[in-house]
Amino acid sequence: MTDKAPAGRLCIFDLDGTLAETAPDLVNALNHVLRTEELPEASFAEARAYVGHGARVLIERAHAAHDITLDDAAAVALTERFVDYYGENIAHESALFPGVLDAMDMMAEEGWRFAICTNKREGLAVNLLQTLGVADRFDAICGGDTFDFRKPDGRHITATAQAAGGPEGRILMIGDSAPDILAAKDAGVPSVAVTFGYAQDDVSSLGADAVIEHFTALPALAETLVTANGA
Repeated sequence: MTDKAPAGRLCIFDLDGTLAETAPDLVNALNHVLRTEELPEASFAEARAYVGHGARVLIERAHAAHDITLDDAAAVALTERFVDYYGENIAHESALFPGVLDAMDMMAEEGWRFAICTNKREGLAVNLLQTLGVADRFDAICGGDTFDFRKPDGRHITATAQAAGGPEGRILMIGDSAPDILAAKDAGVPSVAVTFGYAQDDVSSLGADAVIEHFTALPALAETLVTANGA
């Protein structure tokens, strides 16, 4: 690209499975909880498929794999146990996906700004991004508990954009699974799905406006998508 992007372009990233490979630390925290319940630990392959919808869903799915249905009180208590352990061990093995910082640098030169919209708790998201040394790259970091709604509700995206200084309508959503793409559709903004994340289904079936296998493809694609969307 040679022309500067118009002011106000905002690229919003999902976090787990999109911006960063976080599954190893999430699985470690999950297995900590399962050990306290005297249940067998989940294999990495099994547990990785549970990631991406927030801590409580992760806990509930892991127990459902053992034919255990948690009532609300148990789910809340185990989720807090998970969060406490995870918060203290948040980035032992987590890392940004290859190429994402280079892509962001290229886009920033073209006038893009960045935000995070994740179903992870806001405090955990901030903790993780600070530990990885990239929190200051984002104008807003919004989690699943930041608002009274969360992905796949499109308001999670539009409220994140407002928190980042807006404007609505000049937004690109980057995600790895159905809640990200459905939220983008609900918000009326274009989306990009990454193939290396935690989706349980083929990402090409999610209905994103584009699919990428590596972040090197994002900078050239981003402006095309928001322009085609009329932004």
